Amino acid sequence: MDRADVLILGGGLVGSALAAALDAHGISSIVVDPADPAQILAARHDGRASAIASAPMRMFEAIGVATRLAGKGCPIAGIRVSDGLDPGKLDFAPGEGEGALGHMFENRVLRTALYEAAVAAPLADVRMQTRALRVERGEFGVSAQLSDGTIVHAQLLVGAEGRNSPTREAAGLNTARWSYDHAAMVATLGHARSHENIAFEIFYPTGPFAILPLLDDAHGHRSAVVWTVNARDAAGMMKISERAYLAEAEKRMGGFLGKLGPLTARFSHPLGFHHAAWITADRLALVGDAAHGIHPIAGQGVNVGFRDVATLVEVLVDGKRLGLDMGDPQLLARYQRWRGLDTFMVAAATDGLTRLFGIPGKTASAVRRFGLSAVDRLPPLKHWFMAEARGESGDVPKLLQGMTA
Repeated sequence: MDRADVLILGGGLVGSALAAALDAHGISSIVVDPADPAQILAARHDGRASAIASAPMRMFEAIGVATRLAGKGCPIAGIRVSDGLDPGKLDFAPGEGEGALGHMFENRVLRTALYEAAVAAPLADVRMQTRALRVERGEFGVSAQLSDGTIVHAQLLVGAEGRNSPTREAAGLNTARWSYDHAAMVATLGHARSHENIAFEIFYPTGPFAILPLLDDAHGHRSAVVWTVNARDAAGMMKISERAYLAEAEKRMGGFLGKLGPLTARFSHPLGFHHAAWITADRLALVGDAAHGIHPIAGQGVNVGFRDVATLVEVLVDGKRLGLDMGDPQLLARYQRWRGLDTFMVAAATDGLTRLFGIPGKTASAVRRFGLSAVDRLPPLKHWFMAEARGESGDVPKLLQGMTA
C-alpha cells in the first residue's frame, strides 16, 4: 500500500513497537528504514542489553509482542547500588506480590521480536533498505518520495530515527544537548557464581559500573556489563586483551561473582544528553531517541521511548474515535503536553543523578554517599525511583497499564 494513517521513519526498537501497537488498535502505518535486517538482527551487530520495565512489558502483552519474548528475558528481582565496594548500599526490591522490577533482554532479542511483530502486523507496511528522499508536510497530509521510486502518503509523520534524527532537524525542533565526556564500554561476560537475578550499580569516581543479569546459556551464568570510563580512556581500554579486561572487571566487582569468562565482543559508545522541548510540529511527532536521549545510569532510555509509543497510540486512538484526522493539531498538542512534562522530569532526574554520583575529584565519594543515604532515608524519593524503575511514574497510558485503549 502507498497510503496509510501514519508514516514512521525509523524501524528500530521504538519505531517497530509503534507500528505493532498502532496495528493492534486498527491504525495503519508505513515504516521506512534504510537498514538491512540481516545485519541489524545479527548477534554481532549490537552487544548491548536493555532493562525493560514492567509497564512496557504490559504494553508488549497488550499488543501481542510478549509471546515472542517469552522465556528470553531475565527477571530483575532487585537492584543494589553501592559506593565502590563499601558494605553500605541502597537496595531496591519489589514488595510482596509485585513481581519483578523488570526484565533484562539482549538487544538483538528485543529487536528481532519487535521487527517480526511489525512485519507480521496486517496494517503495517515495513519497508527496509529504503530511504525517504524527500518529505513534505502540508495542510492536508504528508507525502514522501522513497528511494524505491514510490511516493507514499499519510496523515501523520513520526520521526523515530534515533539521536541524530534528520526529521527533527528538518523540522527545526531545537534540542538542548551536552556530552558527559564519558563512554560506556559494553560486553557480556560469564561468571562462576549466580547473580541471583540481582542488578548491581557500583559507583566509582570515574563513573558507574553496572552488572545486569542475563539468562544462563550453555557456558553457565552471564551478565551484561556497562562500564563507564573517561572518554579519553575508552579507545585504550577497548584495545586491552580479554585477559586484562576480565582482570580489571574482577577488581571492580570485588570477586563476588567468582571467576569471570568467557567474554563476548566489546562495544563502546559516547555518553551524552539531548532533549527536545518541542516534540511536535505540523503533522509531525517525535518518539524515542529522536525526542530525547538520557544517560543510562537509571536504565530508562528505551523505556522512555516505549512510553512515547503508548502515549501517542492512546492519543491517536482517542482521535480516531472522535473522527479526527491523525495529524489534527489538537491530538499533537495533547501528545506534546503529556510527554513533554514526563520526559523533562525523567531527563532532569537522570541528569541530576549523573552529576550527583559521577562527580570526579576528592569530594566525589562523600557526595555519592550522601546521595545514597538520602534516597534510602526518604521514602517518597525512594518510591519515585522505584516507580521510574517500573516505568509507572506520572500519568500512565492505558497500554502501559495492560489495558486496551
